[in-house]
Amino acid sequence: MTTTYPAIDELKARARRLRQAMNDRGAPMTHSAALEMIARQHGARDWNTLAALAAKPSAAAKTRLFVGAHVRGRYLNQPFTGEILALSALPGGDLHRITIHFDEPVDVVTFESFSAFRRRVNAQIDADGVSPRKTSNGVAHLVLDL
Repeated sequence: MTTTYPAIDELKARARRLRQAMNDRGAPMTHSAALEMIARQHGARDWNTLAALAAKPSAAAKTRLFVGAHVRGRYLNQPFTGEILALSALPGGDLHRITIHFDEPVDVVTFESFSAFRRRVNAQIDADGVSPRKTSNGVAHLVLDL
């Protein structure tokens, strides 16, 4: 399984922020140690591996989807804006698994007498940002505005 990674500059910036946070807490950390920790957080063996993987373009990277990106779209036909918390390619490369934290809760029930709000969802999307899963009336569960 492959994963979609932020740009190398963003990964290095994360390492700098991690190093600064650790130093502020009295636990000094070298920049190389911070880079290695960022690599492990992304599931890579080491920083060199992560840097090589991050340099490879992917379908999601072409659409500017990455962890931390702010997106908008429709979930169960309700509009939303939110942040991508996780993104990874599924085997076969046609679909990605995505986790989005909504800025505001989304009411996923259309029935008038009650509501059910969601703040975070996990879904699968294709290269166009559309979920292959559909509701009973044929509407895609998740549609991102790319």
